[in-house]
Amino acid sequence: MVYSDFSLAKVKNDFGLTLDESRSLFADTKPVSPSDTLKILLKDYIPLATSISTEKARSEFLIAPILAEVRRLLNNQVSLFSGNEFNVDSTKGLQGFCDYIISGSQEQLFITAPVIIIFEAKKEDIIGGLGQCVAGMIAAQLFNQKQNNEVEKIYGSVTTGTNWKFLILEETTVYIDTIEYYIKEVDKILGILMQPFQPTLTAV
Repeated sequence: MVYSDFSLAKVKNDFGLTLDESRSLFADTKPVSPSDTLKILLKDYIPLATSISTEKARSEFLIAPILAEVRRLLNNQVSLFSGNEFNVDSTKGLQGFCDYIISGSQEQLFITAPVIIIFEAKKEDIIGGLGQCVAGMIAAQLFNQKQNNEVEKIYGSVTTGTNWKFLILEETTVYIDTIEYYIKEVDKILGILMQPFQPTLTAV
């Protein structure tokens, strides 16, 4: 069993989670202006990715540039992983590949705690990817515990590149944002992705 085998119902039942779908989680989050470089890339890449319309194209042309922008905005104080194996506990099905991971560690050669954000890239079915994303978030929580480097919240996102749905795992409660953000709001998306690292921003 791997992350992709989890539906939202299964991950909820297997790990005794409580789901809260009632909140706008980032209503007060301030937008962060994208760089001119990202603006130019997205102007070219949005029509290209949506025309090709495969998960790979959306991932490479839309998601990756935005996540790389987050790393740049954080002065490369975090690490970004793409398509890495993240095997945490095979007995619980917490194994397999994660589309993208952002860690609060600067170590870029391998994944190190604390893992902060898990991303699941989809061609179109965001709701269908929620279970897989939550399973990855549970794995991140356990991974951080095993490395004695826990964080209060694990963030997650299921995204098609053009649409972004965000989640937060806090202890055994999963908060699923009522709002879905669109790539035209890239400044808001960047603000949300920067939010978990605000203490880091203050320190650097």
